[in-house]
Amino acid sequence: MIDIKFLRENPEVVKENIKKKFQDEKLPLVDEVIALDAERRAAQQEADDLKAEKNKISKQIGALMAQGKKEEAEAVKKQIADNGAKIDELSKKQAELEEKVTAIMMKIPNIIDASVPVGKDDSENVEIQKYGEPVVPDFEVPFHADILDSICGLDKEAAGRTSGNGFYYLMGDAARIHSAMISYARDFMIDKGFTYCIPPFMIRSNVVNGVMSFAEMEAMMYKIEGEDLFLIGTSEHSMIGKFQGEMVNEASLPITMTSYSPCFRKEVGAHGMEERGVYRVHQFEKQEMVVLCKPEESMDWYNKMWSYTVEFFRSLDVPVRTLECCSGDLADLKVKSCDVEAWSPRQQKYFEVGSCSTLGDAQARRLGIRTKGENGTYYVHTLNNTVLATPRGLIAFLENNVQADGSIKIPEALRPYMGGKEVITPVK
Repeated sequence: MIDIKFLRENPEVVKENIKKKFQDEKLPLVDEVIALDAERRAAQQEADDLKAEKNKISKQIGALMAQGKKEEAEAVKKQIADNGAKIDELSKKQAELEEKVTAIMMKIPNIIDASVPVGKDDSENVEIQKYGEPVVPDFEVPFHADILDSICGLDKEAAGRTSGNGFYYLMGDAARIHSAMISYARDFMIDKGFTYCIPPFMIRSNVVNGVMSFAEMEAMMYKIEGEDLFLIGTSEHSMIGKFQGEMVNEASLPITMTSYSPCFRKEVGAHGMEERGVYRVHQFEKQEMVVLCKPEESMDWYNKMWSYTVEFFRSLDVPVRTLECCSGDLADLKVKSCDVEAWSPRQQKYFEVGSCSTLGDAQARRLGIRTKGENGTYYVHTLNNTVLATPRGLIAFLENNVQADGSIKIPEALRPYMGGKEVITPVK
């Protein structure tokens, strides 16, 4: 959510930003919110004037009574009562207008960074850089579900019976690799100086509204029936919500955290062939990084954060690339975002394994997360980035470490988490 003062003073900038995001249907919202805001401020000013008048004339009552001017005193009392009733009416009107203004402001997208390329959707995202050689081996790389099947590591049929489509059982060495990758990702970020955290896996609606748009919530999140609770789609939601309503000590900034959680998503849409595997599922696990910082530090942290994900995957012998998200592919609260994509030697193309975003002060403004510096109180900036989301990370690992004989090579960085194993041999 952008600052109403900024919108009021720069309506054309806000409209141009909406056009860059190809959301022209939202253009009327700018003029609508300006009109409502003007009405709200007028009501507030009128109420303030009446309060001042009420305070002024209240002092006259005692003097009039002392002079025996009871009728005049009663007239003043009536005027005070009338003013009080009018003030209550204006306060109610102001609150209603405030609610309308906030509802509209939450639909208007955040101002994107000037460096963001303009494009309609993810097909117009721009490759930034490749890391590692995207090798195509001289043997046919199996589909990841077949690699997992070769080590008796995947059972989607049983999961279909217990939970439905989009769920899975990981077993044996497959489950062990999965857990090893998560543990390694945790320690990798702790070594970068981040504080490890396990957050709540359910959050209230006011937190949901603080961290994402309503449209995103509807598309992603599962609601607990009969309760004001949602299953988290990523631990970022809980981690930012942790600071809701707080005045953060400026000396504590930046606050750098790495969090583990299961994640739950509806994943609406056709899945095609990937339904057979675990590329697109309703439940997965994730190691996330979250930063709260001063506004002037946010872009530096943005660049550090995505680079950590690149470094992590390269340590697992997975070639990756970074992709700048274009304006039309940015969620409404995001200022700038890039995806980290892993190389798939089977498909001979890259696929997304992580996403890094800076949201400016949008989430902090919605949730009331502030700090106080030399120049007064201000909203902090928030950033988030995926270290590892698995099973997608597991897919990237398997495809890039499977050998011609079907065995799976364990990179050196992962061996301490695999009991020293250097290779996993297929049993089928």
